Amino acid sequence: MNLHSLNLQSLRVFYTVAKLESFSRTAEALYISQPAISKSIKDLEHQLDIQLIERAAKGKKLSLTEAGHALFEHARSIFAIEKAAIDDINARTGLKRGTLVIGTSTTIASYWLPTYLAQFCAKYPDIKVELQVANTAQIEQALLDCTIDLALVEGSPSQDNIMSKHWQNDLMSIVYSGQKTLPKNSKKWLAKQQWLLREAGSGTLEISLKLLSEQKIAIEKNMVLGSNEAIARAVAQGMGVALLPNVVTEDLVQLGKLNRFTDYEGEGFSRPLYQLRYRDRPSSHAAQAFEKLLFNLKVCM
Repeated sequence: MNLHSLNLQSLRVFYTVAKLESFSRTAEALYISQPAISKSIKDLEHQLDIQLIERAAKGKKLSLTEAGHALFEHARSIFAIEKAAIDDINARTGLKRGTLVIGTSTTIASYWLPTYLAQFCAKYPDIKVELQVANTAQIEQALLDCTIDLALVEGSPSQDNIMSKHWQNDLMSIVYSGQKTLPKNSKKWLAKQQWLLREAGSGTLEISLKLLSEQKIAIEKNMVLGSNEAIARAVAQGMGVALLPNVVTEDLVQLGKLNRFTDYEGEGFSRPLYQLRYRDRPSSHAAQAFEKLLFNLKVCM
């Protein structure tokens, strides 16, 4: 006989009979009849072509053959692994174990997320949270590669199979050095300035160019820097002007190192922040819990 598989239901019946040393107690434990138990054991012995249980005289204690003892030990290991798997999945379902990987931009990670992360970690201390910080294009690719569970970015996704959901509005302002005095014709003055911009693929760059175009503000000279914080400090040093989120520039504005253009404040310069996820990948319980927190907890910036 060349055995390729075991009937696991029959193996479970055999294991329970051997463990409880009783057909009647097994019937009660598994909620099946004694005749069904006897048949299941006989079917397993027939499949294995070997006797597993000694057919003792009535009233004598149930005992296993040598092969029965060997199979019982294997069954013990199999059902121990099954229990461990069930316990692990239940723990993850109950958010008592697992990992949540969030992809996000530097600005969102630095200014928007800390309050949400603190709330989530306090509520689910056994979930390990990891952040992958990158620009929007890189975050979208990470979603497609399934290396992150969900994402928070500026601007809508470019990939059809990535789902987006509006999360927040992020107010932005044109800023210039606190050392400079504005002329009366600010729009012409802006056109002559060097604009400090983010790199290609950045959500901040995409929305900045769109908003400036809507306001008919031309960009003739520009310099590319790799982060909003670097741009803000370069503007404070008089290197040019920039359109930046208010959350990034607030401290420098309060210190008098940056000024905001009051002509271009308000909803005219407001960028949407989106929560993204991969359409074809079911959300984990941890991702679902974090997403719920994102949309239920109101944080004022």
